[in-house]
Amino acid sequence: MTGTTAPSTPTDRPAPAIPPSPTTPPPDAVLPERHPQAPAPGTRLGSHYEHCFGCGPQHPGGLRIDAVAGEGLDVTAEFVVRDAHQGGPGLAHGGLLTTAMDETLGTLNWLLHAPAVTGRLETDFLSPVPVDSVLHLRAWITGVHGRKIYSAAEARIGGPDGPVAVRSQALFIQVKLEHFTTHGRPEDIEKVLDDPDLMKRARAFEVNP
Repeated sequence: MTGTTAPSTPTDRPAPAIPPSPTTPPPDAVLPERHPQAPAPGTRLGSHYEHCFGCGPQHPGGLRIDAVAGEGLDVTAEFVVRDAHQGGPGLAHGGLLTTAMDETLGTLNWLLHAPAVTGRLETDFLSPVPVDSVLHLRAWITGVHGRKIYSAAEARIGGPDGPVAVRSQALFIQVKLEHFTTHGRPEDIEKVLDDPDLMKRARAFEVNP
């Protein structure tokens, strides 16, 4: 038709700009130094709180993830997917896989000796994870900017070099003790603070609750 302009199509328009994720370190973020008192490489980190769903040995239905300190700003862990972790028949529930990633990412704070909590967690599921799978998890710090700790993780099926099933990026925020004592359930806080074991009291408030 003369004198008219053909309507634009999606292919005629520039692709919309995708803003960087809040879990992406800003350009002026830095890689921190491993804290002098961080656990030595190869050290099993154990639980920060005995009743934690992610790592606590006394939680009856918990994941009981026990991470190991790496050589640098990284940790590794294993997670066995059991019947209680199902979503679809015979397959791991995505929420529990996200919890396993969150727990492993949270243990990175041991390397900085900086109490921190999850601010944002982004998870990509690349393949189904069958029940009875052993997931080999690895998490590492990607940058620090002020109180913000940026990190990433992956979970591989069957071995450290197996296919990647899950990937995550996270933003943790460093907090003070008051974060826990102000917002936690009073009876649980009192029980921890009354524990004569100073190490248990300190650990309960140090990592991703």
